[in-house]
Amino acid sequence: MTDAYIFDTVRTPRGKGKSSGALHEVRAIDLLGDVLKEMQRRNDLDTSQVDDGIFGCVTAMDDQGGNIGKASLLFADWDEGVGGMQINRFCCSGLEAVNLAAMKIRSGLEDLIVAGGVESMSRVPMHTDDGPMLFDPDVVGKINYVPQGVAADLIATIEGFSREELDAYALQSHQRAANAMRNGYFDKSITPIRDWVGLVILDKDESVRPDCSSDGLASLEPSFSELGEMGFDAMAQKKYPSVEYVRHVHTAGNSSAIVDGAAAVLVGSLQKGKALGLKPRAKVIATATVSCEPTIMLLGHIAAAKKVLKKANLTPKDIDLWEVNEAFAAVILKFQRDMEIDDTILNVNGGAIALGHPLGATGAMLLGTVLDELERRGQKRALIALCGGAGLGVATIIERV
Repeated sequence: MTDAYIFDTVRTPRGKGKSSGALHEVRAIDLLGDVLKEMQRRNDLDTSQVDDGIFGCVTAMDDQGGNIGKASLLFADWDEGVGGMQINRFCCSGLEAVNLAAMKIRSGLEDLIVAGGVESMSRVPMHTDDGPMLFDPDVVGKINYVPQGVAADLIATIEGFSREELDAYALQSHQRAANAMRNGYFDKSITPIRDWVGLVILDKDESVRPDCSSDGLASLEPSFSELGEMGFDAMAQKKYPSVEYVRHVHTAGNSSAIVDGAAAVLVGSLQKGKALGLKPRAKVIATATVSCEPTIMLLGHIAAAKKVLKKANLTPKDIDLWEVNEAFAAVILKFQRDMEIDDTILNVNGGAIALGHPLGATGAMLLGTVLDELERRGQKRALIALCGGAGLGVATIIERV
């Protein structure tokens, strides 16, 4: 079996996912296209040697419709012979794209693939594509599907996480992200987004708040109590009858920020890399995809992490750094508790609560962030994991070369 190596990672800065955000006027095809252009430029890459492109995009319509993956490759002037597709595994999409690329390489049937994702949440908001799990009453009732925010509050209720604990984690995320930005820890992978005359629109992540405070977080109102009152709390209690009531403790401050962004990862065989003068940075050791109970839904990252460790014949103690998507604060605290991870090696440069979660791109961004940090620290292994809607989870273990 052929090993799959990571040669490079590139991402955009994350822009606030609203009309006032810096990247609102930038189309998804420009975001992903700029990342692809930078990937080609910095590696002097002959794109005719790339077999395929796999890109996550959760709301694949309007600006992001019509196979945004292939469209972006063409728009970025990559060779027309490069394949291209868009995938949707909800929040897991960006990492799943990389995992699929690694699987193709390990099969020996393909030699070099670009993978990643894009999401312009300011231009194509979440749930614009509707969908039966959220908007068809027959489906919602049959599978007992609640909004993710309610599911996050359900986890916090069952696990006994207080509002103060969630806010404390959110504050730490902002502090760590602000420290990483000040020290240039993200600079290696970021490519600035420029306008048509070359002026920089955004060159750093926009949603990080260096001035974030405990008092500011405490002043925010719960985000999902009204949804709960619409009947979703009752649905959650139907599935978990031991829950007397759902405590709504997640706010805009301790949940992942809505942002725009794109990322790409170049994955291939060692032989192909040598032929093209590409230096391997890491090897993909193992990947895992799972799904769990769809009402509570946001625990797939735990099952995926356990599965990928088993596949790699490793234990949590063999992992130097953990990069886990901060969908909601309770999701991370539950992961940390179940996996028994020390706080000093989990999301060491902050996460999506501070930096944002561009749905289809996040997984690829997390991989790039933790690879950069492995190299900066001179450490060996990292595990990346994300949960997703309907109980989905995905995880990847990489080892620095």
